[in-house]
Amino acid sequence: MQVELSAANPADFTEVEKASIEEQVERLLQNPHFSNSRRFPTFLRFVVRHTLAGQADLVKERTLGIEIFGRSATYDTSSDPIVRVTAAEIRKRIAQYYQEPGHEQEIRISLPAGSYVPQFHGPQVQTSADSFPVLAHEQTSAAETGALAVLPLSGQVVRPTRQSHNFGWNFWMGFGVALLGICAAFSGILWYRSLQRSAFDVFWEPILNSGDPVLFCIADQNQYTAIALRDADDPAHQTILKDNLTAVVIDDLSTVVKIAGVLQAHGTKYSLKGEGSTTLTDLRSGPTVFVGAFDNAWTLRLTKSLRYHFANNADMTRFWIADSNDPKRTDWAIDRAKQQATNNYRDYAIVTRFTDTNTGKIAIVAAGVGRGGTNVAGEFLIDPSHLAEAIRAAHAAGKQNMEIVLSTEIIDGQPGTPKMEAEYFW
Repeated sequence: MQVELSAANPADFTEVEKASIEEQVERLLQNPHFSNSRRFPTFLRFVVRHTLAGQADLVKERTLGIEIFGRSATYDTSSDPIVRVTAAEIRKRIAQYYQEPGHEQEIRISLPAGSYVPQFHGPQVQTSADSFPVLAHEQTSAAETGALAVLPLSGQVVRPTRQSHNFGWNFWMGFGVALLGICAAFSGILWYRSLQRSAFDVFWEPILNSGDPVLFCIADQNQYTAIALRDADDPAHQTILKDNLTAVVIDDLSTVVKIAGVLQAHGTKYSLKGEGSTTLTDLRSGPTVFVGAFDNAWTLRLTKSLRYHFANNADMTRFWIADSNDPKRTDWAIDRAKQQATNNYRDYAIVTRFTDTNTGKIAIVAAGVGRGGTNVAGEFLIDPSHLAEAIRAAHAAGKQNMEIVLSTEIIDGQPGTPKMEAEYFW
């Protein structure tokens, strides 16, 4: 039974209409596009329920992060994209659901880009095949059906032979044309759906669909220092103790958080290890994300054989990204003295995704020459608009493995937006 929606504002729908929308939500969530996810049903039910209740003001990124993903009330939405990533994936899956045959007469739910407030529309009006008129050349005469044709003047009865032959020929010709049309339509649907896959999907699907947990291999620093510990009975009282600490650079951690948000939104398990404790066995267990460059030995080993790789001078005062095809090029570089003196400089980074021949697993690198470069590498990897340019170039080259050089302006220690300097595909 079709339900036509009577109002523009969802809060003004009748109770019957609201119940029909909620039934449609559950029907949609039972589809394989949603049934295998833990977060998507909770997200969609939340935004639909509050929109129908006239509480669209609650359907905001921060509220969703707190209520659905358990984030704190003060969490940084700019560095934690989990709500945006989840919404983008839900939009894609809703579109895939309605593209499948059999859903034409259902209420349509959509999540407009740039908003988390859903919209609702009545079923699409489908034109029945019975409503098309019969064309003149499609009408069948008695002779064309193979019936006897009587010639009254001569009294002879003539049995039509060519007409019945034409009928069989026309039947098989029509069948062949119809079959070709079906094949062409099916191919068109596949082509259209391939276009609908976003750059984000193309880049991340090999990792998200691998079925293996993802390992973050991050740079770590062992330090012997003093820490202040507070007394449990009197927190105002502190005791200074010497201890061995493992430190992580905050810019590297920011990149880990961004990518981990993508994995969490898709229900993909992940773990984290320092580069010093990561083994080859660990890397053979599943996809690995390598974060950091000159403080991560695994990143340097992994990228050394690639076209773009990290390099430095002997006294470690100048660091750069080298190009194997142009060994004399050193303009993607940071002068350590200038970096420390001004905190204003241009930083560079390498982003890769390829299958490592040593492990047989997918490797992703997000590493900058400096800390700001690593930060923008993480930003690049979770932003569909940034990935789109790289994926278009990869498609044009017809390759799967990719390596990209990025640059960004660092002002007072804070990185700007990433810019693609070069790319290579193989």
